[in-house]
Amino acid sequence: MTPVRVGVFGLLGSGNLGNDGSLEAVLDHLRTAHPDARVDALCGGPETVTARYGIPATRLHWNRGEYRTASRVGAVAAKGAGKLVDIVRTAAWVRRHDVVIVPGMGVLEATLPLRPWGFPYSLFLLCASGRLLGTKVALVGVGAAAIRDPATRALVRWSARLAAHRSYRDTQSRDAMRAMGVRTARDMVHPDLAFALPTPEGTVRQEGTVCVGVMDFHGGNDDRARADEIHRRYVDGVISFVRYLVDDGRRVRLLTGDDCDTTVVDAIRAAVDSPQVTAAEPASLTHLMRETATADTVVATRYHNLICALKSGTPTLALTYAAKSDALMARMGLGAYCHSAREVDADRLIDQFRALEKRSTELRQTLAERNEAVARELADHLTRMSTALFPTSHAAARPEDR
Repeated sequence: MTPVRVGVFGLLGSGNLGNDGSLEAVLDHLRTAHPDARVDALCGGPETVTARYGIPATRLHWNRGEYRTASRVGAVAAKGAGKLVDIVRTAAWVRRHDVVIVPGMGVLEATLPLRPWGFPYSLFLLCASGRLLGTKVALVGVGAAAIRDPATRALVRWSARLAAHRSYRDTQSRDAMRAMGVRTARDMVHPDLAFALPTPEGTVRQEGTVCVGVMDFHGGNDDRARADEIHRRYVDGVISFVRYLVDDGRRVRLLTGDDCDTTVVDAIRAAVDSPQVTAAEPASLTHLMRETATADTVVATRYHNLICALKSGTPTLALTYAAKSDALMARMGLGAYCHSAREVDADRLIDQFRALEKRSTELRQTLAERNEAVARELADHLTRMSTALFPTSHAAARPEDR
């Protein structure tokens, strides 16, 4: 009997807490349902993944400067060479596995600025290698959205078509892939993988505290022409809102979800110079959940900040930048409390915040009920995924050096 060989793939360990939270949820499931599985990663931050999760990890790209802007001839040449080397590296890594899982993340969307030769190209190499080499590639609980750029759209569409298993974190994602020409009749929809993480216990609510989750937001792929304007309006609106909270005697706890978000935290703290405004430095979604659980109310932008707040049962107002956030809020019974991150209006945001607080007790009960239903649904899907992907026996497994 040979243990099943499982790879996990993505921009993991790169500073995005949502991506790492999805990985953690999948690893927890594998350790429970398949304790003998041998797991390793091909990812953006291999050192972080190995240190934090205890699994071997390989760097996703041969070129260490993959995500730095290249202007010099040497840097451009290195990027081009890296794309060719990564074909071989990715195929060699895929070949060593029985199953490769892409855990959650918005890998089939372009709601944030994205170039086709970046992660979409890497995902295509993964899925094509899996199809050619007989390794099952599973896109589990991923996000998807309509994509206008032809090259990015083509890479995403073919990646999805070549995958052996697909499931989505909301109905809009499945609909988007169907609209892009992917057959989705057998594809499932289930809650985001982060909902499988345990809810922290023993937290005590601190009356008068509001968590404000911020984001280094410049719009999406289609907003590049006015990215600076969107960013300025977003930051100015959040600053005005935080100033209102401070003037109202509230304590404000600023939250992030990616390393780049600290620039927005710094801008807010510089503009609202008050000891009532502090910033958390969360290292995981579990840490984020602890922060949101102690608050009276949460106002957040990043998708997984919203998940943490909702899962902790705290009334939440969303600054939404994509349909996935609106869908999540509606699913959890808070669809009325969404505000566009592209068009932040501080006065209207304050009015929505006041309305949210008036229904705080009622909404906490609603969230408790919705969280129970979500947990059951996600557990059922993970069981189905295991049945579909993992063979019951590996007595005739392929050679290690195939």
